[in-house]
Amino acid sequence: MRILLVVSAFNSLSQRIFCDLRDRGETVGIAFAINEPQLIEEVMEFKPDLILSPFLKKRIPENIWSVIPTFIIHPGIAGDRGAHALDWAIMNEEQRWGVTILRANGEYDAGDIYAHDTFPMSRASKASIYRTAVSTLASQLVVELFKSLNNSIFVPISQHSHTLPGSAHLVMTQNDRRIDWEEDTTERIITKIRSADSHPGVLDTILGVECTLYGVHKESKLRGGIKEILAKREGAICLGTKDASIWITHLKERHAPSIKLPATYVLKDRLKGVREDRLALFVDPSLETFKEITYYERDEIGYLGFNFHNGAMGAHQCVRLKYAFDHLKQSGIKVLVLMGGEEFFSNGIHLNIMEDSKKADEDGWSNIHSMNEVVKSILQCDEVLTVSSLHRNAGAGGVFLALASDYIVAREGVVLNPHYKTLGLHGSEYWTYTLLHRVGGEMAQEVTSGCLPISAVHAEAIGLVDTVLSEDDETYLDELHRYCASLCEDEDRYYELLDAKRQKIHHTSFAEEIQRHREYELEQMYPSFYDPASDFNRLRKDFVYKLCPIQTPNYLRKICFEEASFSAIAASVADRGIAPNGVKIK
Repeated sequence: MRILLVVSAFNSLSQRIFCDLRDRGETVGIAFAINEPQLIEEVMEFKPDLILSPFLKKRIPENIWSVIPTFIIHPGIAGDRGAHALDWAIMNEEQRWGVTILRANGEYDAGDIYAHDTFPMSRASKASIYRTAVSTLASQLVVELFKSLNNSIFVPISQHSHTLPGSAHLVMTQNDRRIDWEEDTTERIITKIRSADSHPGVLDTILGVECTLYGVHKESKLRGGIKEILAKREGAICLGTKDASIWITHLKERHAPSIKLPATYVLKDRLKGVREDRLALFVDPSLETFKEITYYERDEIGYLGFNFHNGAMGAHQCVRLKYAFDHLKQSGIKVLVLMGGEEFFSNGIHLNIMEDSKKADEDGWSNIHSMNEVVKSILQCDEVLTVSSLHRNAGAGGVFLALASDYIVAREGVVLNPHYKTLGLHGSEYWTYTLLHRVGGEMAQEVTSGCLPISAVHAEAIGLVDTVLSEDDETYLDELHRYCASLCEDEDRYYELLDAKRQKIHHTSFAEEIQRHREYELEQMYPSFYDPASDFNRLRKDFVYKLCPIQTPNYLRKICFEEASFSAIAASVADRGIAPNGVKIK
């Protein structure tokens, strides 16, 4: 079947659905809904049998949906209508929420329902829920949609049914999100900010700066006056509330143009006299405060978390992560697991900090070098076996950070973007060494030049990851521990693996080889940073300021995957017996 994804942006959910369809052997295209003439042209060019819209902010024209079966994936329960569905669900503290697939008609979210279900709501940010629970359920419901379309006796549910639990709601405004610092409890403030992460944030005024707030964490110990800035830590600020205190990690000034930055970068000199409340290099994950690097041990296995906002790793964060890794690899454990963060494993260097810098070229160059140092420490680690746990999505340098480990496991449903070219970069992080050793030159060229997302099962099929574990978070963590335990439970086998690793690392050519790769990569990267007219400097600005494209990006518009193009991947998925969404492949 020829399926066209019509989207407002190629976001996480759109990428998940794209990967699922491609892995099933469908012919998939992508068109951005920018304006009516452009969209009609691209639809006619692709000639789809069916249109799916996983993320859409504009109405699809009638002369498209009336001719081609068109289905909208709505992040709300059956009967829910209107924008900001997930925002309202979080704000209203719903215990369950859902996803609905409905057929497009002339009214927003008012078409007949072809598939729907619910999931339990977690106490997490909107972005986190969207990338996990919403994404997982949407993937499953797309399969249900296809079953419904192939069922001659299936009857869709009318939106006029009186049994639907959802209802219409208005667009959520900043007035709806406004924090009443005198009356709102800490939990209510956290709920409001989480409902707006990562867009549009909650509008407020901090030390005279009108800005939107992002990245909220509860603080268990510090106390002070309401809205008093009690401390700062690694770019975040701690604010007193009426019954506790919270950390805010990022702000975005209201005036345009502006970008989201660590809070201290926005407030700058206004924070004179505010004390730096430091933590140890790494802390227990259960500590209730703002923390970026965490660690715990279980059965001689160490789990190192690095929860950097949006997966972006600035130079100072890379340095701290390297120090933590170097310390822990000598702590007597047998396996050290890189866990990444709660919302992303990693997305590589911190583009927003670079864009904000008055010395963007030098600061960006420093960021690349510090990222390389983390990767080098992992590549040269001979004290323990290392495992990268791709529990969440990863992109660019974050994928190649993971490739530095001895073993790589991924959660089913994770989407990876192992490429840099969409930002005009050659890329570093020793990828020309690690990727080629894992997948070979031809496949390395395909995944880095194609600039397309790949699923966890696709990554396993080409050798990018070693194994794919359950999509359910709790089950995944249990399976991850069993996987790591299997590496060291037989002591003789463990030391055989470790000795083989040591022989490789201490071979006279290893250090020289990886250094050659690093130097080559940096040579290719240098003009991107230091030439003001480079593609990277232009594309980075477009990315951090979220500039809307005027057409579907060329690298997406050109794709048209015939089933044969992915026969090897589809066969591999079939061998597993299940599709990424857990449905048997016929």
